[in-house]
Amino acid sequence: MGHAFESTDDIEVPASVDDVWTAIATGPGIDSWFMGRNEVANGQVKMAFGGYQPTSEITASEPLRHFAYNSGEAPDGRFIAYEFLIEGREHSSTVLRMVTSGFLPGDDWADEFEAMTLGGALFRSTLAEYLTHFAGRTARPLTVFGPMVSDWDEAWKKLDAALTEKLPDAVEYHRNAHTLGLRTDKGIYRFMRGFFGPFIAAHHVFEGDESVQDWQVFLDTTLGDRK
Repeated sequence: MGHAFESTDDIEVPASVDDVWTAIATGPGIDSWFMGRNEVANGQVKMAFGGYQPTSEITASEPLRHFAYNSGEAPDGRFIAYEFLIEGREHSSTVLRMVTSGFLPGDDWADEFEAMTLGGALFRSTLAEYLTHFAGRTARPLTVFGPMVSDWDEAWKKLDAALTEKLPDAVEYHRNAHTLGLRTDKGIYRFMRGFFGPFIAAHHVFEGDESVQDWQVFLDTTLGDRK
């Protein structure tokens, strides 16, 4: 059967139009709030997030105003498209409208749509957090795939307890059933329920030398050995 979807979100941030454009339309900018490593070049947006490496075609690019890209339609009809509209306001603030649309094929689309919706909420909150607290800076993205999880309620409890020691000064800026977002002076730290079972950490580090290996040890120690 499948399911077509579209969502629109507006955020106002204390960042310049230039900083907002850099965040949504350049590789280093997208690296600082979205997922994995990103490249914007030659009319395409390329992402590398673990084994997931999609390439999207840029469909609109009006500097400082409008940026959009689309995965293109797969044989089964699947696609996802992102659109960003920028409007400068007084006192160095900017309104950013984000439109996400697409199509999920198959009769089992509901679970994927739920995961996409909850994950998308985290990414939008992270973009707002980035533009409010780290605008103009470039992060080093860290992506870690932790253990497979069978009891998610228990896993979140273990993670919360461990994070009070790991990131004692962190501010929680987002939480829902599948995701958690924290901010410190040095970075943005996100934890996600992977669609196929693993716990995922997808962080953005602005200062310091913490590594993927550091967070791999943390997740494996906190949540148990990989199965």
